[in-house]
Amino acid sequence: METCYRHPSRETGVSCSSCGRPICTECMTSTPVGMRCPECARERTRVAPARAGMAREAGEPVATFVLIALNVIVFLAELGGGGSGTLQGGGSLIRDGGLLGPAISDQGEYYRIVSSGFLHAGFLHLALNMFVLFILGRLLEPAIGTVRFLGVYFVSLLAGAFGALLLDPGTVTVGASGAIYGVMGATILIARRRGVEEIASQIGIWLVLNLVISFSISGISIGGHLGGLAGGLLCGLVISVLERRAAADRRAVFLEAACMFAIAAISVGGALWAAGQPGL
Repeated sequence: METCYRHPSRETGVSCSSCGRPICTECMTSTPVGMRCPECARERTRVAPARAGMAREAGEPVATFVLIALNVIVFLAELGGGGSGTLQGGGSLIRDGGLLGPAISDQGEYYRIVSSGFLHAGFLHLALNMFVLFILGRLLEPAIGTVRFLGVYFVSLLAGAFGALLLDPGTVTVGASGAIYGVMGATILIARRRGVEEIASQIGIWLVLNLVISFSISGISIGGHLGGLAGGLLCGLVISVLERRAAADRRAVFLEAACMFAIAAISVGGALWAAGQPGL
């Protein structure tokens, strides 16, 4: 158990969400993105007015909004390309961009590993995914920064593609669910690491309910959900372990990036291998 940096005799499991220093209950200040130490709390108060017009610097979830916009635009393109808003009637975009093992292994259409994560089989599919992304993104992105958030999102997307191809390479799979499950897993780990147990518990219950639905309803990509969740949990673990070191040692930042890149590379390699295994 660590001790408060201002009160060495007091043990604590909470750390500042900005600088990572351990803090006791007397020293912590609650903020929308976790607990802050006295110094970081004062700094946040002092600089916030000057940054009000700068979304990125003020911690606004810019990437979350951009990702939602991209998914909506792609869905409109699906409809404009002759799609009816369903997987069976998805038109040319789902036919040419959905995740499908034979198309990847036999025709070399590797882009499907990423493009499938921006396609959706109907308005309800899109609306549910974007609603969850909106909620989670507004929690996680300001807490860890836009670059880290995008890393978690895309690593989870790739891991979700690996999971979907591993369990069912011959079925067309679309949707951002793998990436969103990963964001959910990362949020739980990081919230727990920072001592925000209430958020971790609430999202944990939400995750369990979604997993029950995934296993209960046919037509849902269980592999995509589990793969994305695994990718997000690994990213969340990397961030939780290294972010405190990264605040003081720049080398830890590169190590964090390298770990995420390695998870992404393994996911892509696994997806390419699973795409050519029709017997799985």
